[in-house]
Amino acid sequence: MSASLVILATRPPEWSREQFTTWWRSEHADYAKKLPGLAAYRHGEVTFDYDHPEGPAWDGHAVLTFPSREVLDAALRSPEWAAAVAHVGRMKGKRIALISEEVDLLAKQAA
Repeated sequence: MSASLVILATRPPEWSREQFTTWWRSEHADYAKKLPGLAAYRHGEVTFDYDHPEGPAWDGHAVLTFPSREVLDAALRSPEWAAAVAHVGRMKGKRIALISEEVDLLAKQAA
């Protein structure tokens, strides 16, 4: 069963949303793409927040998918992960990082 690291993040207060998205999808993605065992890496810019319609509480999310929890755990112990974390540095945004085991409910329905 695949496992994913799901990250929700906000930009540093002095950055624009566009600046943060560009940084995440280019400069920072270059670090994350090197994680050993990474099978899929998706990023989304939050354009609307149903719980906060006046302005999104989060600026973006990333989903890094690995073939299994064991492969994900190994990636989190890797020097590539340490480099990605170091690249974020002391950015003043906030984040939530979750590990999830995924089931494709559409594929399950078709079976």
